[in-house]
Amino acid sequence: MINKIVNTVQEALQGIESGMTIMFGGFGLCGIPENSISELVKKQTSNLTCISNNAGVDNFGLGLLLQKKQIKKMISSYVGENAEFERQMLSGELEVELIPQGTLAERCRAAQAGIPAFFTPAGYGTEVAEGKEVREFNGKMHVMEYAFKADFSIVKAWKGDTAGNLVFKGSARNFNPCMCGAAKITIAEVEELVPAGTLDPNQIHIPGIFVQRIFQGEHYEKRIEQRTTRKRA
Repeated sequence: MINKIVNTVQEALQGIESGMTIMFGGFGLCGIPENSISELVKKQTSNLTCISNNAGVDNFGLGLLLQKKQIKKMISSYVGENAEFERQMLSGELEVELIPQGTLAERCRAAQAGIPAFFTPAGYGTEVAEGKEVREFNGKMHVMEYAFKADFSIVKAWKGDTAGNLVFKGSARNFNPCMCGAAKITIAEVEELVPAGTLDPNQIHIPGIFVQRIFQGEHYEKRIEQRTTRKRA
């Protein structure tokens, strides 16, 4: 039986070097690979091109890599709650490619499916379309976008098994699933790691064929980006 378990985060991240392009799953601070990001900070891996919906916050998530100036370029859909991201972008210290959120997701999914490029109406007539091929379909103009090319994809799931099958929870399903298999190597860190055959096949969101390495993470903080509560009467 296939066993894709690696025992530590250090073993999981073997082969990641400075200058590489890496996908990071998550949405805001939900479903981000906390253990892997912390280890990359410790390893001082630098000059990275990071593909992620956003860049965490100032002192958490990808914001930790930004603080240490380990990221050369961010490819994302918005700046989010990260003041350091905004500062580095405006000062020219950080290369930034902002992409419509749906296009970002589809460029991941296209890479996962082996589709080299696709056409989308999103961004036509704006700076997003500058220098790109455009074509008309059914009376509407579309912009051609290329699938991402990444060295590693690092995702975080709620549960996983030894064969690499994954189950995501809540908003963590936004970008994590479409990043699985979208890079040369996919690393999954999970909250709960179980033997193969334990998960209900009908509940599996990503089959193990898309995952090369899996490990059980620990000490998840699961911070809330913006806490909003209803005032009591």
